[in-house]
Amino acid sequence: MTVFFDKRYCLSQHEMHIVAIAWMFVVVLMTAAEATSSQGSLLGAFFTFVLYGVLPLGIVLYILGAPGRKAARRRAEAAASATASADAGNAGGHAAGDRRAPEREEA
Repeated sequence: MTVFFDKRYCLSQHEMHIVAIAWMFVVVLMTAAEATSSQGSLLGAFFTFVLYGVLPLGIVLYILGAPGRKAARRRAEAAASATASADAGNAGGHAAGDRRAPEREEA
């Protein structure tokens, strides 16, 4: 029964985008109302768009995208460690080079 509720009320990342689109629609309508109002101005419309729309929505989407970025970072690290373990031919960790000691030159 709990699986039903978990699946039913948990929104996925793609479903959250509809909320962002709806909010931006409302903000665009507020901006248009500010720009076309007899008491409004284009500068006020710009600040309405930025301060009510772009800035808060950018912060929210950045915070909500953190788990996805974290998972991508873990996948990249796992792929890098898998590649490093596959290239274990140089297990000593030293650079490949000439095995003889360098000759000293007398000055």
